[in-house]
Amino acid sequence: MGQKEKLIQQLKSKPKDFTFNDAETLLNYLDYVRSNKGKTSGSRVVFVNENHGNILLHKPHPRKELKAYQIKQLLEILEQEGLI
Repeated sequence: MGQKEKLIQQLKSKPKDFTFNDAETLLNYLDYVRSNKGKTSGSRVVFVNENHGNILLHKPHPRKELKAYQIKQLLEILEQEGLI
């Protein structure tokens, strides 16, 4: 099982320790490209994919882990797009 499959499996288990970096790595595997919304975007990060809808995530700070609602939203979007 490759890293992509491990990250998908981990995301589906809705862990409390799924980090923003884990999400970014998974989205990169799924052909999403990180795009900050300009210099004033702050912690808002958009992941763009030409074939699928954009995904907006707030980069958590000071912790690195995503909140439960962010994991749920990410999971729902990726399932709706048929990516996982």
